[in-house]
Parts: sequence; structure tokens; C-alpha cells
Amino acid sequence: MAKTPSKKTAPKKNAVKKSVVKSASKKTSVKKVTKVSTSKKKTDEEAIAKEIKALSKEKKATKKTVNKPKGTRPERSSKLTTADQALILAHCVAQGMYEKKAENIRILDMRNVRGASADFFVISNAESDKQVEAIAGGAEEETIKILNEKPWHTEGLENLEWVLLDYIDVVAHVFQTEKREFYALEELWGDAVEVKFIGK
Repeated sequence: MAKTPSKKTAPKKNAVKKSVVKSASKKTSVKKVTKVSTSKKKTDEEAIAKEIKALSKEKKATKKTVNKPKGTRPERSSKLTTADQALILAHCVAQGMYEKKAENIRILDMRNVRGASADFFVISNAESDKQVEAIAGGAEEETIKILNEKPWHTEGLENLEWVLLDYIDVVAHVFQTEKREFYALEELWGDAVEVKFIGK
């Protein structure tokens, strides 16, 4: 006995309804994704500045200092999660230099440069050996104050023509102006990408 056509078409209508519902739910999920992406329009620099500010406030509130033995690498704070740790450290170094009136401060991203010894270089210069000493000291003070980071190794404090602070992932270079022009690190590492830094 032949089946009525109404029974055959009924399941198809239900299937069509289900597919419409599925496609509608897909459209709404796409809309949600686009809303999230548009709300995340903060620049990397703003995120880093916010992170440094929060760490600075927390550090002032607790007032704890940890002295590590010489030759051991300082531990990073577990709170540094929202932005790249080495980049935050580089910004702290640059800020310390800025506060001591360093000239022409540049942060170079070395992560994609073949043969580079660190993730970031922070370079600045000054006119006299006393200024070089003060700038190197300022960079060290800032990293201890904000991140409780000490340089793993320092060089050049004897003649103060080129002081190097080695934080493993970040290397800070403070030159006397004449020496900076002579060694021209920015030209030597021409493939590096410059990171925008504005002192505060």
C-alpha cells in the first residue's frame, strides 16, 4: 500500500527547520567573536604600561626586597602574565634611563635577528662618564623597584665609556655619545625591529 505524500514531506520540513536553526546559531557565534575582537583594541604599549603601573603599586605596598647571591639569575615574578616578560623588563630599563636624562633611548626587538645574544637591547647615551654611571644606576634601580630584577652581569663600570647591564633576556647599553657613534649598534643589528618607547 502506497504511503501518503504528507508523511514523506513532514520529516524534510523538520530537517530544513533544524538546519535553519543551526545556521542561525552559527551566525550568532560569529557575531560574538567579532564583538570580542573589536573590544580588544588596546595597544601593546598600553598593556605594558598598565602592567608596570600595577606592579609598581604592589611593590610600594609590600616593600619587600630579596637579595639573591651573586652569579644566580634573578627569578621572574609569576604575576607577569599579560604581556611578554622580556618586553616589560626592557621598558623598565628604558624608563630608568629616561629618569636619569639619558639621550636617544631605543629598544630593539632582537627575537627574529639571527645570532642575537638577547631578546631585547636597550640603548642610550650621555655626554660624560658621570652621566653614564647615573643612567646605568637608574636602570638598575628601576628594575629592582618595579620587578625585583637585578642584572646578572655588568661590564664597563671601570672606565664608564660603555656600560653593559646583562639581564639575560634584555641587555642594556649605556654609551658615552662618541662611543655610541663609533660602535653603531643599531646599524650592526639593522634587522632588529624598534619598539616604541615614550618615557613617563
